[in-house]
Amino acid sequence: MARVVLAMSGGVDSSVAAHLLTAEGHEVIGVFMRHGQQSPVACSTGGGDAPARSGLPIINRLDHKQGCCTAADAEDARRVADRLNIPFYALNLEAEFSRIIDYFVDEYTTGRTPNPCVQCNNWIKFGKLFDYADSVGAEFVATGHYARLEPTLSGLPALLRGVDSGKDQSYVLFGIEREYLKRMLLPVGEFEKPAIRRIAAELGFNVAEKKDSQEICFVTQGRYDQFVRDRREAVDTSGEFVTTTGEVIGTHPGIEGFTVGQRKGLGVAFGEPKFVVRIEPETRRVVLGDREELARESFDAAGTNWLVEAEDIPRRCQVQIRYNTAPVWADVQLLPGRRLAVKFVEPQCGVAPGQAVVCYDGERTLGGGWIES
Repeated sequence: MARVVLAMSGGVDSSVAAHLLTAEGHEVIGVFMRHGQQSPVACSTGGGDAPARSGLPIINRLDHKQGCCTAADAEDARRVADRLNIPFYALNLEAEFSRIIDYFVDEYTTGRTPNPCVQCNNWIKFGKLFDYADSVGAEFVATGHYARLEPTLSGLPALLRGVDSGKDQSYVLFGIEREYLKRMLLPVGEFEKPAIRRIAAELGFNVAEKKDSQEICFVTQGRYDQFVRDRREAVDTSGEFVTTTGEVIGTHPGIEGFTVGQRKGLGVAFGEPKFVVRIEPETRRVVLGDREELARESFDAAGTNWLVEAEDIPRRCQVQIRYNTAPVWADVQLLPGRRLAVKFVEPQCGVAPGQAVVCYDGERTLGGGWIES
């Protein structure tokens, strides 16, 4: 069996993943990723003068809360690691998370809707963690994502949707480097969520009924728009609400508070439901319209990443334009410069610049890109 670095968040999914991997005989190293502004370099389950297991360094314990990767979450993960008798470390990834925060703020202030969870997987969980795995001689990196890997004749596994369709997370994994597929393990993808909680309860894990995280991890207080404003105090993005015909119908405090398709939380009352149809960063206008005005027949995407060869991408496939939406049929065309043209079979609402479009062939994740227009 192999040495595996497992991202442990202190939640039920990664905790059960640790059990499943150790039950298979793997040597598991639990890693908790910290993004706090003042978090120490690392921590371990042992004291500062304890001998390192398997040649791994033992560095100072973590004992304070910073951000949403809290000391309580770290303690939950540590308890599970102790229960399974595996080493546990917390890595200070403040610099790497700063890159994600900058991306998040930059996207919102330019009228786009970011997806930091995708970038976290691309840059950190299946980026920097592989660097750490290499430093400790680990062959694999594992997470608690609900997705699956299946061997293929090419030698690179296929990334498939998780068995639990309601928890499937293949969408947020489209951007990982293709070569990493053969070094990834996704042990909970073969299970439905109730089964994962049942396993945790049977093992006596205190996280068995812990709620799933629903928010962006680094936005620990308040709303996203206030988080952005606090980091862009010198940038004024306030402006006007206008209709699709150009009529000014109100004002807003900043374009960072809106996303295409939004209906609630507009901060102004209308006689009938209005939706954000588009955001114009140049004029700082938020354009509102009726639901049917949201419909789009096509769009372009940039920055594509493919987990299959170009010749294996069917002309017509299913595409998913948000994490929590169902895939729909579309015709796709690869363009020069890592670009993609998408034309829906039937017009769709809620196409938001900045979000990811992910292409599927049945259950297989083909790859995707970032919606531009």
